[in-house]
Amino acid sequence: MDDAPVPKLSDLLRHPDDLDKIPALKLELSRKKSAVDGQLRNGLREQLETTQSGMTGLSDGQKAVQQIKEEMMKIDKLCSESQTMIKDFASINLVSQAHRNFGAVEAMRRNLETFNERLVVVEGMLRDDDEDRENMPNLLPCHYELTQLRNIRDDAMEQIQRADDTSLESTLEDYFTRLDDTIDWFDEHVGLLAMNLINLVVSDNNGLVVRFAVVMEAEEKSDQRVMALQEALKDHEEMAARFQGITDGARKVRGYKDKFMQAIKLSAEQQFQQAREDFLDDADSLEATMKWFFNDLNAVKIGMTPLMPKKWRIAKTYADIYHVLMHDFLIGMVDDPEASSAHTLSIISFPEKYYKKMSKIGFKQEDLVPHVIDNREAELVRDFRQLIIKFLDEWIDRIFAQEKRDFAERNIEGSNLDQDEYGYFRTKNLVALWRMLREQVEAAINSQRTDVVEGVIDAMFLRLRSRQQSWQRMLEDEAVRYETAMSDLEGFQALQDWLVATANDQIGVIDDNEEENRLGYLSSFRLQFERNVSPQYLERADQELNALRDGYVDFSTWCIHKFAHLVFAVDFVSVMPDFFTPKWYSNTAMKQMVVTFEEYVGEYRQALHHSLLDIFIEIFADELLVRYLSAVRNKGAKFRRTDPFRDKLFNDIATAFEYFSNLASPEVAMSIKDTWRVTEPFLGLLSVDKDSVADEFAAFKSAYWDLQISWVEAVLRSRDDFERSMLNAVKARAAQMDIVRGPETVMAKIK
Repeated sequence: MDDAPVPKLSDLLRHPDDLDKIPALKLELSRKKSAVDGQLRNGLREQLETTQSGMTGLSDGQKAVQQIKEEMMKIDKLCSESQTMIKDFASINLVSQAHRNFGAVEAMRRNLETFNERLVVVEGMLRDDDEDRENMPNLLPCHYELTQLRNIRDDAMEQIQRADDTSLESTLEDYFTRLDDTIDWFDEHVGLLAMNLINLVVSDNNGLVVRFAVVMEAEEKSDQRVMALQEALKDHEEMAARFQGITDGARKVRGYKDKFMQAIKLSAEQQFQQAREDFLDDADSLEATMKWFFNDLNAVKIGMTPLMPKKWRIAKTYADIYHVLMHDFLIGMVDDPEASSAHTLSIISFPEKYYKKMSKIGFKQEDLVPHVIDNREAELVRDFRQLIIKFLDEWIDRIFAQEKRDFAERNIEGSNLDQDEYGYFRTKNLVALWRMLREQVEAAINSQRTDVVEGVIDAMFLRLRSRQQSWQRMLEDEAVRYETAMSDLEGFQALQDWLVATANDQIGVIDDNEEENRLGYLSSFRLQFERNVSPQYLERADQELNALRDGYVDFSTWCIHKFAHLVFAVDFVSVMPDFFTPKWYSNTAMKQMVVTFEEYVGEYRQALHHSLLDIFIEIFADELLVRYLSAVRNKGAKFRRTDPFRDKLFNDIATAFEYFSNLASPEVAMSIKDTWRVTEPFLGLLSVDKDSVADEFAAFKSAYWDLQISWVEAVLRSRDDFERSMLNAVKARAAQMDIVRGPETVMAKIK
């Protein structure tokens, strides 16, 4: 079964094209569901078997305890009945008790007399072991003697407690004080062995390991015996007093086995603490830092298992303890304030390697619970990706805030702009923006995770589009101020410079200079990430890049259009209302506008990207034509049959054509002239007889399918011989025509 987390449908189905993946996704998810169901059934079956086995064990234990209770009750009953069956039983019992008491007193006296001597011997053996800690040859004799001395002490203290003489109890406690110190000394040796057990195995000190195991097993059995007896007697205190003789040996649970488990954990925790420091110093060192972890478990599996009781399942015991500590370590590092995103990244990629190594040692993933990082890979990947995106947003916000400040403070020499090596106007922060984008892409690539890279690139696509919109909005808001208010033109020239610089920036992003073997920012951007994403994603990314590239072209063109609009709104605002009015015949407005535009072209020829210069001229020519034809709506516009309007129109168009003919690019000049030839049917609508207007309109409409009836009406109304029948004839002819739509013409812009 694939252990990778199943991605969300929202991540899989982001785009309309992804709907084609649904059948394959259904099959894949069905396969994974079947695998999960099978694993769950196996796990449930194993769990039921384990539970059933445990319940059977508990039932057997309860039966055994009950049998012990019943046997003790039978013995008590037989004892009571025997007193009435045997003649002189009371006397015999009294003599028997006296004999037993005498023997017990004699044994206690002898044990107390030799207690200190035996303790001295034990201390001597412990002292010898201190000098030979690598072998500790006296471990078993020390344990045996201390066990006997403990039993003597416990028996004596129990006897004296029944005597209700506190003074004697204090005396005995003082007498046995040295024993506690010696026990602590012995426990220190045992703890030292427990902490270094793996090192002993690695150094082939098997004898000492076996002796340690013998001590642990003996203590485990002693504790089990004590707990079983306590369980049997806890509900029969009146019987317990009659069977004191059965309780020879330990009176209390000593917990050596539990201390052994704690020592395993403590030893590993110390190594994890060192591992944490090493990992914090080098985020790429996690696998190397954890080499000891797998070496320890391998040593236990191979070297220690044959030396320990099988029932302990010592390899699994170590694996369970170590696994929980590894889980706590990794989760702790994820939440550690001292850890960086690089550490999180190493942790994300670690579980796969971890489970692979554990499986190689012999521990299956399903047996290791909980999951080593709580199945948080997807969450951590998302958090890491969001961290990069957070930095990305902070940088973009900071850069845009600086750009807005630069724009607001543009009324200085140079308009607060830079110039590149070609002399083109450029804004100051474009280079910093793309450098930052490269750094964040590199950070995502360093994760060595395709999902991180793809998520970050998606975020960049979104933010680059948003940035285009924010820039356009900023320039539009400022342009509106000059288009609607003529009183204050401060900053107008600088705004024009910024429009040119912004247009240049957009071309710079997409301009791949093949002659100089230099890619534009967008192509370099693709080149950086293309090898770190899936082929399917790259195909979609190319669509996004093409959309972005189109967006940069559109925004660049928008800047030039806005420049032209501002020229008409500010420079030509006083002359445009005079067209086609009586003043028109006596002024030279067209000549003035052409000269003004020629000055603009000369001024910005070196500052505007060479690929935009012809576009700049074409956009101005189109805007001039649109404004010129729209002037039929000017207040007072009227074409009288007696006025020389035909000559004046010819003069205006000739003036414009004269400038267009002198352009450096013949192709551009020809294209502009072709566009301006729309003035011919315009003149026809103004000049033809009233009866021929409908035919003239039909010819006009056939050549320009997007000709607007509303504008035709304005043209007709500007004729001094306008009659309603002329307009009705045009509308009737329009209804009869079968128009074939084609590419947009200049007439689409004239309403």
